Amino acid sequence: MKRISLLFLSIAFIFSACQKDETLFEQSPDARLNEALNKYQSALISSPTGWKASLRNSRGDVYNFHLRFNNANRVFMFSDINSETAGTEKESSYRLKAMQTPSLIFDTYSYLHILADPDGSVNGGTNGQGLSFDFEFSLDSLVGDSIILTGRRYGTKLKLEKAGQQDLDAWQNGGWVKVLSLENISNIQNYFKRMKIGGKDYEVRVNVQNRTITFIWIDASGTVQQFTTAYNYSATGIILITPLNTGSEVINQIVVNGWDEANLVLNVTVNGAATTIAGAPRPLAIDPSAPRRWWQQAVDAGSYWITLNGFHVNGVDDAFGVKTLNRYYYFIYWPGYAPGSNDFFGPVFLNAAGTGVELQYGVAPRVPQFTNDGRAVFTLLGSYGTYPATGPAAQTRTQLLSPQGYYFIQTGARSYDMVSATDAKAWISWVR
Repeated sequence: MKRISLLFLSIAFIFSACQKDETLFEQSPDARLNEALNKYQSALISSPTGWKASLRNSRGDVYNFHLRFNNANRVFMFSDINSETAGTEKESSYRLKAMQTPSLIFDTYSYLHILADPDGSVNGGTNGQGLSFDFEFSLDSLVGDSIILTGRRYGTKLKLEKAGQQDLDAWQNGGWVKVLSLENISNIQNYFKRMKIGGKDYEVRVNVQNRTITFIWIDASGTVQQFTTAYNYSATGIILITPLNTGSEVINQIVVNGWDEANLVLNVTVNGAATTIAGAPRPLAIDPSAPRRWWQQAVDAGSYWITLNGFHVNGVDDAFGVKTLNRYYYFIYWPGYAPGSNDFFGPVFLNAAGTGVELQYGVAPRVPQFTNDGRAVFTLLGSYGTYPATGPAAQTRTQLLSPQGYYFIQTGARSYDMVSATDAKAWISWVR
């Protein structure tokens, strides 16, 4: 009898527990999800001066945005993708949607979509996935004045923080455009760019596309030093992901004060001291073995160097218009083309059927003269075929034969830039 009583008590307890579990949530899952969406909607439109937003992908690339949401599902944004997106507020649409979790979707083309665009020519990324950024996000948390989101495809991290009037003014009044004037460093006509830090000269190479900066200097012992780091933009300049330690001072950021169009210099401030980034006619540290290394590398491989764009001169890509040549494919320089005699330089064309390539004409430079001060000087021995006397090919040949020759900068295991020793305002990029 006791066992039967205990059994009934146990059943009663379990039934009671089940009833309690069933009343833990007074709302249905759909109702709870809708409540969460309403909470996020109220939060998004609660900041009249918008939100500071940082967007980070899995590689660690970071872009800054300013977002303002209204209750009509419109969003207004700036971004530091480039100077245009930093200076022009773009309107697009958004929606909050109940998916597996509350989600924020930017559903018409916006600055976010530029980074996500699968066409690599739009953002410099990989065809098919762009820069691996998202425009659909799961809403992870709302804590105080911050909202944390995660991209639904690539796991992009988006953090929103309520912005103040000063933050909004920095975008609307051109503060970020001034910072993005760093892009104008490519308008400095000299290949080599220099700046002074603490009274010392540094050569600076900025890759705006990849957001990296390289510093080259000569230390007190006469040794060439080189340091490369990624950077992110801030409201005043660039933040070095890894600080530069010069031995005498540490540099965490470079304040960008603006571009001087008349003098082609970038005005900046480093550790409180104003300075400029300006063009230079020669490298700060010459690599004396680079020209011969470039030449010998192709000889040893039984190969040649190619360039698609020809010479960049006085700030103009493909300055001589080699791409306008009928059926043009690329230019080549072939060291040791006739072993012990001469090299080959000339354009390569697609054949008439478009199924292969052909050489129609070229010139035969002598093996370059490699000078003790790190230049290669090219002279002409003869021609192959009937080389044009005028036009893009003729101008390209004339540039190659510049009597001052060229410095060589190794940019990769199989790539070099060949820079005019006259004034560093003409150069060509070779790959193999």
